[in-house]
Amino acid sequence: MFTGIVQAQGHVAVFESGAAGARLRIDGGGLDMADVALGDSIAVDGCCLTVIAFDASGFTVDVSQETLDCTAGFAPGAHVNLEKALRANDRLGGHLVTGHVDGVGEVVRITASGDNRRFEFRMPVALARYVARKGSVTVNGVSLTVNAVGDDRFEVNLIPHTLAVTNLGRLEAGSRVNLEIDLIARYVERMLTGDAQQEHA
Repeated sequence: MFTGIVQAQGHVAVFESGAAGARLRIDGGGLDMADVALGDSIAVDGCCLTVIAFDASGFTVDVSQETLDCTAGFAPGAHVNLEKALRANDRLGGHLVTGHVDGVGEVVRITASGDNRRFEFRMPVALARYVARKGSVTVNGVSLTVNAVGDDRFEVNLIPHTLAVTNLGRLEAGSRVNLEIDLIARYVERMLTGDAQQEHA
């Protein structure tokens, strides 16, 4: 489990393709590795990946082909947002994030608003029902508040700090991003539809 508060901005130092996916070496970009252990989970651009090797400067993960197919990908040299898994005594500064990418979005436009930037993203229509104005959404592992939402689009407003400490400041029109819907929205739907599904079972 994660919070969507990025702890470092690293990059994909090595990308080795294999028959079943890829092995990635992630340069940690200053991420504190002192408390990391083999088998720990680290969110890389919002995708929960398991550490199979590490040192003071970064870590290695295996990524299945299914994960590569369901995400925006991990191009060699790409800057990625990093967050270690939430501990029981950590502050929940963002919202509850699972690290399971629900779909891939695309930047439609970026508009300046003073020092801030207003981003409009296109999302899969199937995800739109879970995205609400003033609700939460995760973009590349970053917890964001939705300013507006439509049938297949939503907007967020990013402050200079977020633009500086995440890779969202590197996005441009056409960039693809990992999206995760709010976990609470997923469970609310399950509660509302659960009885109906059981009746037809």
